[in-house]
Amino acid sequence: MRRILYLVGLVALLAACGTTGRQHGAAVKGPAGVEEKDPLTYGQRRKFDYFFLEAVRMKEKGDYDAAFELYRHCLDIYPESAATLYEISQFYMALGQEEKGVDALKRAVQSDERNFWYKQTLAAYYQQKRDLPKAVAVYEDMARQFPSRLEPLISLVDLYGQAKSYAEEIKALDRLEELDGKSEQISMEKFRCYLLMGNKDQAFSEIESLSKEYPYDMRYQNILGDVYLDNGKTQEAYDTYQRILKEVPDYAPTILSLAQYYKKIGNDSLYHAQIDTILVNDNVPSDTKMELMRNMIFVSEQTTRDSTEIVSLFRRILERPQQNADLAMLCAQYLITKKMDKEAVPVLDQILSIDPENKPARLQLLVYAIRDNNLDEVIRVATPALEYNPDAMEFYYYLGLAYYQKENMDKALEVFRKGVRQVDEKSDKGIVSDFYAILGDIYNTKDMKAEAYAAYDSSLVYNPDNIGTLNNYAYYLSVERKDLDKAEEMSYRTVKAEPENATYLDTYAWILFEKKRYTEARIYIEQAMKNGGDTSQVIVEHCGDVYYMLGEKEKALEYWKKADGMDPDPGDGSTPRTEAELRRLKRKIALKKYIAE
Repeated sequence: MRRILYLVGLVALLAACGTTGRQHGAAVKGPAGVEEKDPLTYGQRRKFDYFFLEAVRMKEKGDYDAAFELYRHCLDIYPESAATLYEISQFYMALGQEEKGVDALKRAVQSDERNFWYKQTLAAYYQQKRDLPKAVAVYEDMARQFPSRLEPLISLVDLYGQAKSYAEEIKALDRLEELDGKSEQISMEKFRCYLLMGNKDQAFSEIESLSKEYPYDMRYQNILGDVYLDNGKTQEAYDTYQRILKEVPDYAPTILSLAQYYKKIGNDSLYHAQIDTILVNDNVPSDTKMELMRNMIFVSEQTTRDSTEIVSLFRRILERPQQNADLAMLCAQYLITKKMDKEAVPVLDQILSIDPENKPARLQLLVYAIRDNNLDEVIRVATPALEYNPDAMEFYYYLGLAYYQKENMDKALEVFRKGVRQVDEKSDKGIVSDFYAILGDIYNTKDMKAEAYAAYDSSLVYNPDNIGTLNNYAYYLSVERKDLDKAEEMSYRTVKAEPENATYLDTYAWILFEKKRYTEARIYIEQAMKNGGDTSQVIVEHCGDVYYMLGEKEKALEYWKKADGMDPDPGDGSTPRTEAELRRLKRKIALKKYIAE
């Protein structure tokens, strides 16, 4: 606002005084065409204009100290310059010198009575300081001086309302209505004022006047009925609603209002019958039902907040044939908002039966399935999405992951291959990186090493900091005893990122083991064991291997036996151990020595 006020002030100043071509004593046009003389000599005007414009330049540059001094110099030349007084008042306000600021602002108003914005700023200051009488005085003066402007009247309505001066507020509303025409907002505010003043007849007359002003707008007729109903005039409300429905039989707001009328008079059977006339009527357009249900939800949230009735209504509606999925979507959104997840699932399924391309509904079902770790449900929900939402990467990701965790590697590979074919420049790089990471893991389980490493490389192209990729890539390289320097570098980054992750610590320890740096390997394998690795068969076996190479053969045997007694299934969705690995563990125990292959 200050920026806008400043520009207006500057334009006003330049229009009033000019910067070129004015001779000393030249006349200018003032209010009502009256000629006014420039109060400055030609030389003073040139100096003033120069310093003022230089002050503007300094202010635009952010050199406020210099701008402030230049404005002060302008006042030395022309103490009554309204534009300068306004600008310097803003500086004083910013410096916390309010007394000086408001004094300069008042002087600016006095120097240029025609400037709307100077007065607006002064009135807003009084309003902010809660000095309502002074704010009202300035706005009333503005309303008289600028009879075509709405802003002063709108502010007066607010101020008189705060002061509970309802008669004065109505006068301001009347003037606003003369300028802007009748409106729902103005009439409702006048209605409220009349009620607060105890003048009910005038209050109802105001709403009746609004409905007569727009006789063909059923919304205003309905407002009149609602006002009657809310204020105990039930017969008048009923007559109004009947009159509307005679004109427009399917007018949804009035049907709902009439239902509220029956509820208010305690006739529950007619209330439910009235709602049923529209909500379970197959011939009523879906849009009308949507509007009614939104109104019902709004009324419920504003009053009882009891979801039971709303949910019951939705059930009755959704039992009927649906024209589209809109009402089911509204129901699902309501249930989700109310955290009624169990009830939302069949509704979401109904949405998909009507509109199988509905991505939000399918995603919500997927969220529930993932949360419950229900892999079969993930597969059920995500599989059709590859046909109906083929460009949505998340469906390929979670479907492939579900197959992967169910150890159906062929199906997982098929899904992920389809998924990467959808990748384009708009794809989320993080998701694409994870796609390739899992592809790499799948290729490894199928002993397709070259394809696995290519997939890991692609993963790191999309996200060089993908910690899971770095760990698995490094581990599989170490198992093959190739590129161990590269493996060590990648693995070290994972340990730095998550120094308490047992899996990453184990990978790094194993790479050091393969590089025959057994003492260092011991440090990291022991850290892995302390951070939960003692529950992993692989890590416990690796711990035994490290101790063996350090000459602690009894300790090594102890850990191999412990590993042999553990469940070989990782239980976390990672690759299970092969039969060859398990046989090698038993051979280590039988021979009491480390076996590499």
